Amino acid sequence: MNTAAGRRYLRRFWPTIISYVVVLFGCIWALRHWHPTGAALVVLSVLPALPIIAMIGVMGLYLLEETDEFLRQRIATSMLVGTGVLLAAVTIYAFLTNGGAIEADADVLMMGFPLWCAAWGAAQCVMSWRDRIAGGEA
Repeated sequence: MNTAAGRRYLRRFWPTIISYVVVLFGCIWALRHWHPTGAALVVLSVLPALPIIAMIGVMGLYLLEETDEFLRQRIATSMLVGTGVLLAAVTIYAFLTNGGAIEADADVLMMGFPLWCAAWGAAQCVMSWRDRIAGGEA
């Protein structure tokens, strides 16, 4: 993150991830202790998704604002890898649940964004390793 866009990304990312952790734990606490119903339950259930949506926006802004074409290509490629891994996992999960091999579990579905992020990061690591082996820039 040595570029201006990378520094802006980090300035946007950290408050967003911190707000996610605070909102997530706050909502979990409220759900367990207050046992809300109706609109309050809906709000507390959806609220943790908002910082995740903001993080997706922050990542998209980084891609748009990065002026180094090499870095932009790497970011886009790793995002596509993350999307492919997520789509493959969701497709397999859907066929397994639809076929009755496993029971549907909402907790598994909540792992979509972390899975995408992990695949995105892994793709970047693989590309850096590949470039170092080839003698290129990482």
